[in-house]
Amino acid sequence: MNANDVRAKFLARMEKSGHQVIAPAVLRLENDPTTLFTGSGMQPLMPYLLGQKHPDGTRLTDSQPCFRSQDIEDVGDNRHTTFFEMLGNWSLGDYFKEFQIRQFFAFLTEDIGLDPSRIYVTCFVGDGAHNIPRDNEAAEIWQKVFKEAGVSAEIAEIGSAEDGDKRGIKPGERIFFYNDKENWWSRAGGIASTPIGDPCGPDSEVFYDYGAEFHDPKFGEPHPASDSGRFVEIGNQVFMQYRRLPDGSFEELQQKNVDFGGGLERLAAAAIDSSDIFKISILQPIISRLEELSHQDYSDHKPEMQIIADHLRASVFLVAQGLTPSNKEHGYVLRRLCRRAILKAQKLGLRDNFFAELVPIVAAIYQSAYPEISQNQAEIIAILSREESQFNKTLTRGLREFEKVATGVLTGAQIFTLHDTYGFPRELSLEVAAERGIKLTENWQEEFDAKVAEQKMRSQTATKGMFKGGLADSSDLTVKYHTAAHLLGAALNQVLKTDAAQKGANITAERLRFDFAANEKLTPEQITEVENLVNGWLEADLPVTHAEYATDYAFDTLHAHGVFRDKYGDKVLVYTIGGDTSQDPVVNTDAKPIISREICGGPHVNHTGEILESGHFKITKEESSSAGVRRIKAVLAK
Repeated sequence: MNANDVRAKFLARMEKSGHQVIAPAVLRLENDPTTLFTGSGMQPLMPYLLGQKHPDGTRLTDSQPCFRSQDIEDVGDNRHTTFFEMLGNWSLGDYFKEFQIRQFFAFLTEDIGLDPSRIYVTCFVGDGAHNIPRDNEAAEIWQKVFKEAGVSAEIAEIGSAEDGDKRGIKPGERIFFYNDKENWWSRAGGIASTPIGDPCGPDSEVFYDYGAEFHDPKFGEPHPASDSGRFVEIGNQVFMQYRRLPDGSFEELQQKNVDFGGGLERLAAAAIDSSDIFKISILQPIISRLEELSHQDYSDHKPEMQIIADHLRASVFLVAQGLTPSNKEHGYVLRRLCRRAILKAQKLGLRDNFFAELVPIVAAIYQSAYPEISQNQAEIIAILSREESQFNKTLTRGLREFEKVATGVLTGAQIFTLHDTYGFPRELSLEVAAERGIKLTENWQEEFDAKVAEQKMRSQTATKGMFKGGLADSSDLTVKYHTAAHLLGAALNQVLKTDAAQKGANITAERLRFDFAANEKLTPEQITEVENLVNGWLEADLPVTHAEYATDYAFDTLHAHGVFRDKYGDKVLVYTIGGDTSQDPVVNTDAKPIISREICGGPHVNHTGEILESGHFKITKEESSSAGVRRIKAVLAK
């Protein structure tokens, strides 16, 4: 069974049980304050898990591409990747624990053929301090399910993962109780950090046992939550049944949700009984091509080939959605992926144009599930090959300079100079130093940070007084176009019924240019609908208000749109278009809906009707900007 079969069987089972298959969300995020990329299947559905009604009903399912940049350093073993697909299903106040547990177990044992005797599960042990009981309900359901499959399922109360490392497992044990570090879900982690008002609850994780030979004794005794390689998590069922109150206590929710997520790659590996996910059908062809190109065996160069295969696949998906390598935020993550892959490729003797050899492999793998990769293959190759060529030059020069400064010990100041002057990334300096046994000074991080701070101060001094935010100036017309750009973004979200995340803007006194995430050209009807929405809001003469709020309040309570939450200070300026201005903050009502609420430095008009003095909103051009990004040019015309 290949990975495409696993994906298809999962979605088919979900559809048969009344779930609506929904389209996956974009991989690259622009307006999420907490992260740069979609990192889980649940993430795009958070508004509906928090109570908003979903247009497709109460039973949903999908296969969501995900990217987790925090896992970059973990790639290079048999089970970690930065990019993966998350198979998911959700019950929004519909079914609960028993239906969920039974349908997932049936999928594992009936659809993809896993041996039930190699499946292990975990449940929440409870928390007396917060009056949350042990999740006996889930454990008892699991016992029934295993008994029906002819498998013994004794219960073990572990507590913490550290306790499990000391205790291990005993014969017959299959259901394990852990504390909130392992088996509690909230948006902020454990019980004590659960945000006020948020839904939360216990979860039940499912593991596949690859056998005692895959256990590494350095992690202690084997048990499901161990960091060893014997037990690999293949799915997690979150039961959202509580809400945290202002006094810190928890109450049961009347409407309980289920949030399930299972990694496609790990499920596909279990289906072929491979402890190495790089041997599944959507990764093995990349490895095979690397063996051909390098004339090396995978078994002799696993870390290098695993890193290349993962980073290449992730890079292809990111570029297909409009991202290009750069030194800022999303683009920097992509650049880091590319450069790590290039560095590992050089170890295999691959020094020229190897991206161009591998991109078609990825495109062929995902031809049916993600045809946009094949459709944009030429552009993807061009972007990645350009990065490869540039970095090869940087690498040659950087390594030459590295040899000059790293004469036994490496300082933070030297690492900064290599990065700032020669374009040699800090991460590569650290990797090369580790590979060559070069020690770092004890306070290298402080030295590096001090140099970064110095450079930042110089940059701020140099740019003091410059107007920011994509505006050419602060003239009357430019300010009008700026407010119109906010309305355009809101209109695109309504018409496209998806997150048409802003990718960039350039605003002058003559026109506005607005880049946004979209894979398809807008139809003439959609363009007309966008124009009509914007002009309707102009004619409604909606109020444009602004106020300063605490950053956490702006994001968590007002749900203002803004990018890179961790880059803001303690307070932010929030601009609101529409809403009931008699209340502070401005609130949304049926009679006075909020059209746009953005974290923005301004300036804006005071009422949208002021824009009409210069004309109605008219889109003059809609075109492709790059893969996964469209561009609109618009004017105000009388």
